[in-house]
Amino acid sequence: MQFHALSLAQAGGDVDLVGLEGTAVHPAVASEPRITQHRLADGSFASRAGGGVRRFVVLSAFRVIAQAWPLYRKLSRLPQPDVILVQNPPAMPTLAVAWLVSRRRGARLIIDWHNLSHTIAAVRLGETHRAVRALARSERRWARRADGHLTVSKALAEWLLREYGARAMVLYDRPLRSFDQPDAAKARGLWAKLAAQGVLPDAHVPLVVCPTSWTPDEDFDLLLEALERAERRLAGGPRLSLVLTGRGALRETFEARLSKRRLSAITVRTVWLEPEDYPVLIGMADLGLCLHQSSSGLDLPMKLADFRGPGVPVAAYDYAPVLSEVLTNGNEGLTFKDPGQLANLLVALANGAAEPGGPVATSRQWIDAHPAVRWEDQWRDVAAALFHP
Repeated sequence: MQFHALSLAQAGGDVDLVGLEGTAVHPAVASEPRITQHRLADGSFASRAGGGVRRFVVLSAFRVIAQAWPLYRKLSRLPQPDVILVQNPPAMPTLAVAWLVSRRRGARLIIDWHNLSHTIAAVRLGETHRAVRALARSERRWARRADGHLTVSKALAEWLLREYGARAMVLYDRPLRSFDQPDAAKARGLWAKLAAQGVLPDAHVPLVVCPTSWTPDEDFDLLLEALERAERRLAGGPRLSLVLTGRGALRETFEARLSKRRLSAITVRTVWLEPEDYPVLIGMADLGLCLHQSSSGLDLPMKLADFRGPGVPVAAYDYAPVLSEVLTNGNEGLTFKDPGQLANLLVALANGAAEPGGPVATSRQWIDAHPAVRWEDQWRDVAAALFHP
């Protein structure tokens, strides 16, 4: 959503960016004078991640109710909009409120589909739970009433047309121009900074970076098993450093489970990075790691685009055929389907896979020969017409 705001502003529009309080926006968005940020309080609902199904459903319902009125009031008081663009997920209360305000104020409603809210809920509640079925009906209702749609994959666009009768444009996540190979001085400075914090070792070793939102649609069980297998093969030998970035509900659980593993050859750290440091760390990586496993099998992880920008190969969990829309094994990166295959990639990297002839080096050569499509160019070619019909 931030990238849409940036592109609209750069195209000459005045943009009001509305979101929940918390994470800072991308520096390019923060410095754009045509973008005005509006933050809404999220309340205290973090505890809904724990406890049973009933507790989760009740607290989620209270969260929807608590957000609906402030969101409606904020959208109603903004300068007259031509278009209201809303991202899904989350479907509730955003789709209903955005539709109501768009009709009341004579604006067009466009939904940017990154996944399906009801399939995410089904991960926790099961596909047959009545809350999941109700959420699916809600998504269908607002999809049919919206004026336009964007999706992150062809597979999701085809599903929306088949199931909801909604025709969507496919707009893949692509890297901003700012996601490029970092300046050598910045890279050295960030390594020294993270080394002083105990996140990275003082000496340079092969670096794996795993951006994560710490949600159930990422397979941390697979990662822990792969780390144990790789450790047994690397003990006393080459070293490797793995850094997981981000914040989320499952981070503390992962850290607790990680603390019970005895890892010496592989250093694993979790860290939160400021927006200006994140693209530098991405560009410093020898290998990216994507644990996304998708609740719907139709979405694509944005982190693949982050690594594509600076030309870093990514090891991605091969969760569904949709992944082939943006990643071919051996080209943009390498795929794995189980802990053993991921362990093989980690061991190969520690043993010099980044050297000529190794799988990581071969992937990097392909990436160097095929420059990434940038977000700015794709947005201009695909999405601009939807906002300016």
